[in-house]
Order: sequence, then structure tokens, then C-alpha cells
Amino acid sequence: MSEEIDRYWMSQALLLAKAAGDAGEVPVGAVLVRDEVMLGSGFNRSISSCDPTAHAEVLALKEAASVLENHRIIGATLYVTLEPCVMCAGALVHARIGRLVFAASEPKAGAICSQCAVLDMPHLNHRVLWQQGVCADASSELLSDFFRARRDAKKALKTQNG
Repeated sequence: MSEEIDRYWMSQALLLAKAAGDAGEVPVGAVLVRDEVMLGSGFNRSISSCDPTAHAEVLALKEAASVLENHRIIGATLYVTLEPCVMCAGALVHARIGRLVFAASEPKAGAICSQCAVLDMPHLNHRVLWQQGVCADASSELLSDFFRARRDAKKALKTQNG
């Protein structure tokens, strides 16, 4: 894939991440693409749906599987604004995604290269190629702004309540 194409699709994921943040969710967005066609998209909805599995990646996978009427999404690329967790990395393997492109690393729970390397485990029966850093600054800024606003709101509430 060309860098220009990767940046375009990541920009679409960033729009979804912004929508997540505007909805009070951790601002992560994902789009699933094959042959330059978006098959699925999603943004974090764990809080609003009371569903710990409602991560952007999982929602994009579910939508694409529904569109394709197949649980295998062979040859697709997932663009996501934050390094996937263990659950999402496992879902990518099970769905047989061809490629993962993520923007910002996740030093606390990232399962691609930050805390562990799920996709590189030798016992897995499918390999997902991966790349990091596309639009990383924009994603990191979105996340930092979101968590800063949450901390500021907590401080204001604490000050107000004495």
C-alpha cells in the first residue's frame, strides 16, 4: 500500500475517533478496507453500550463480517488510531485480516509491540502483517486532549464539592 492511501484511510479512522471522544468514549476509531472499499468501521462504544468488547476494531470487524456474510475477512487492512489490545489482536487473527495499520502506540496495554507481540506468536495459524506510526501525532493529540479534559473535569468537580 502507498503511504498516501494509508494516510487517507487513517484520516477516516481519526474522524471516527473524534466522534468517539465527542460521545464520551475513549477516542479510538477503526476502518476495515479491502480493494479500496470500506467494508466496516467503528469507534469505541464500551461505555455507552456497557460492553467491554465494543472496541473500535471489533465493531469494524463485526460490520464487515455482516456485509460479507462471512466471519473471514481475508486480504483486508484494518486502520486503527491506537495499537490494539490483546482481545482485538486475537480477533484480527481469527478474522484472517491481512494487514494492520495503527497510528499511536499504547504503552500500557498495546498487544502488537508495546507490551507483547500477539501477532508474532509462532503458534498462531495466521499471520497479520502490521505497521505503526501512520498519523501517530494526530492520534496521540486526540487521546491526550481527551484524557486532559477528563482530568480537568474531575479536578473541577472535586474543587466544587470541596
